[in-house]
Amino acid sequence: MDKDAKIQEMKEIVALFSRERDWEQFHNPKDLGVALGIEVSELMEHFRYKTNEEIEALLNNALKKKEVSDELADVFWMVLRLSEVCKIDLSDALKEKVKEAAGKYPVEKVKGNSQKYTHYK
Repeated sequence: MDKDAKIQEMKEIVALFSRERDWEQFHNPKDLGVALGIEVSELMEHFRYKTNEEIEALLNNALKKKEVSDELADVFWMVLRLSEVCKIDLSDALKEKVKEAAGKYPVEKVKGNSQKYTHYK
């Protein structure tokens, strides 16, 4: 379960899987970045040209939800591998990014508005 998972443990799971198959030789930042983009595209295929209502129906279908879940897991897998290969601490990176975003998107200026931060400058 997400609430019990630790990012480092997830990194170790996918690293071990790769090591056991001698795939680390293929896991360089460029190729993992390309693989991540491909996995994101495969995830987005499930939503392309669908209305929010159609997506809701899709996610209420157990088989279709499993397909989306699998693609999302593939994306997460690639993020974990890429972060490990690049020696990036995801927790620290996310905390720093949220801090930066808070500066770009102060609540009093952006609440309820989806404009890019450059719009508020």
